[in-house]
Amino acid sequence: MAVPAAAMGPSALGQSGPGSMAPWCSVSSGPSRYVLGMQELFRGHSKTREFLAHSAKVHSVAWSCDGRRLASGSFDKTASVFLLEKDRYPELKPVQSINAHPSNCICIKFDPMGKYFATGSADALVSLWDVDELVCVRCFSRLDWPVRTLSFSHDGKMLASASEDHFIDIAEVETGDKLWEVQCESPTFTVAWHPKRPLLAFACDDKDGKYDSSREAGTVKLFGLPNDS
Repeated sequence: MAVPAAAMGPSALGQSGPGSMAPWCSVSSGPSRYVLGMQELFRGHSKTREFLAHSAKVHSVAWSCDGRRLASGSFDKTASVFLLEKDRYPELKPVQSINAHPSNCICIKFDPMGKYFATGSADALVSLWDVDELVCVRCFSRLDWPVRTLSFSHDGKMLASASEDHFIDIAEVETGDKLWEVQCESPTFTVAWHPKRPLLAFACDDKDGKYDSSREAGTVKLFGLPNDS
């Protein structure tokens, strides 16, 4: 015969007394100080402003690691760089618009050292730009399809780029030399280096071909693990 839960008592249910929850449950006593503080901040800082940057739709934006520069990439084939001015009423001051590629700029990333930013384009090229001089210092041209995603390593020495090609290119930033080629079975959507280690996370348009070749696999992959792991 089943024993009613009430007859088992609080201790049998892992409770400490009437009305208390099991130890694996958490009950919020209300918003945290952080939530309350940020809600209060946004109540007084909820305005949105537009800054003219391109003549066609903007596909990507990225902040420099020090927060002083913002870069944007557009379908007008240019990259624009802004300086963030004033702390109380921030303004984006246009620095320069660069003819970055002969085709659409799809993705853009700053390196963590604040020395370069990279743009990836529909022309399958990745270009590396000096942040201060705003000149292209080199191009990476090992991909054959539009560049979808970019990521700098934590030390700024490696740049991973990917596209519909069935591989991810890992290049040395200072020379452009190929360090490695990560083989994939399908186009890559996104790549991201670990913030402290040479580990690259990425996700592809993989299918679960075991039962249905059209069913998406939904996997995240990690490159850089020991071969015996």
